[in-house]
Amino acid sequence: MSEEIKKTALVTGASSGIGHALAIELSKRGFKVFACARRLEPMRDLESEHGVTIFKMDVSSLESINDGVKFIDSQLGVDEGAKKLDLLYNNAGQSCSFPAVDVPDEALTQCLDVNFIGPVRLTHAFRKYVINAKGVIAFTGSLAGICPFPWGAVYGASKAAVHQYASILSFEMEPFGVRVLNVVTGGVKTNIADTRELPQDSLYNGPEMDDSIDKRRRMAEKEKPMSAEVYAKKVVDDVLYGDNFINHITRRVHVYHGSWSTTLSLLVNIAPRWLILFVFRTKFKLNSVFEAVRAKQEKLKNI
Repeated sequence: MSEEIKKTALVTGASSGIGHALAIELSKRGFKVFACARRLEPMRDLESEHGVTIFKMDVSSLESINDGVKFIDSQLGVDEGAKKLDLLYNNAGQSCSFPAVDVPDEALTQCLDVNFIGPVRLTHAFRKYVINAKGVIAFTGSLAGICPFPWGAVYGASKAAVHQYASILSFEMEPFGVRVLNVVTGGVKTNIADTRELPQDSLYNGPEMDDSIDKRRRMAEKEKPMSAEVYAKKVVDDVLYGDNFINHITRRVHVYHGSWSTTLSLLVNIAPRWLILFVFRTKFKLNSVFEAVRAKQEKLKNI
């Protein structure tokens, strides 16, 4: 395939995991791939072994995004009307595993900046290139945006926001011929697990909490996660072949990949909430945590 007729793709968060695998798979499928992350070093193999153009861009920084737009614009040629981006893949993600009332402000803003505000800004910044190509805007969603996983309120909220943004964006992009894809992601083998300590003043601090939050943070890696490479192949298939008659008529936005993605999405939609919470209480050992918290609160009342 010649350089002139290659499709182009931009993948964020390509230093490891899903983004790294997506950049490789897209390159294998004949795309001219631009891959970015906050650091260049973890992406060097993409450049040397797979012909991917790498550059630094921090999706949580508007200044860095603006610099990234200038770089991509310079790479797409001189003819303004011919500057096309066939795929904008908003993949960069930030974990945030804390009790909902104990999320440190820095963790809160970092998670929302990377997971939601960044993709919105990128979609705005690169919209004309995707429209020129009548291309695809894709997002890495998550089961966390659907399921009430404990200790993940902010992360789940950021992904739920992405899901809704993608859904409405797809509606609004109809006149431009741009397709929107939100990949509701289940277990995938990555290194995104949060390892930060709970705040010293957390209401949940205690030995019972240690095991519970560890189970939440390492949930994906303990549930036979799909490899990032297999996940990337499935997602790129959706990008390349998802514009079929049925999807065109239904305007399908959400697709499901990764272990448990389809099953849990279905269960949350049809099962009563009390049953879902019962399962999660058991899985994440919440009964012992809640008992310890109640006992601590009673003790404080009597002081």
